Amino acid sequence: MTWDDVLALALALPGATRGTSYGRDAVLVRGKMVVVIGRAPDHFVLPANLDEVDMLMATDPDCFYQTPHYVGWPGVLVRLACADPERIAMLVERAWAGRASAAQRKVRGIA
Repeated sequence: MTWDDVLALALALPGATRGTSYGRDAVLVRGKMVVVIGRAPDHFVLPANLDEVDMLMATDPDCFYQTPHYVGWPGVLVRLACADPERIAMLVERAWAGRASAAQRKVRGIA
């Protein structure tokens, strides 16, 4: 995957807009970050609850990881080169749903 692929997935969701988070290219919904490019262009940051972060890193450590800065924070770094598009689409939608309004989720068919 590329960052442009991730942007396309995220921007297709209701209410998603392109913006910045900590000065880096990002997709936001209601002003909250859904995805943001990493400090290096080979990865991006994806919000996820701590249990999900642990599961992602355990099941695919070549793709999902954390640096010491992110340990204990509800987010995971994703290497673009090895990201599975279907899995990333699901995870991006989950991150979006956690920040979207009830009306936006309803448009997407999510309660």
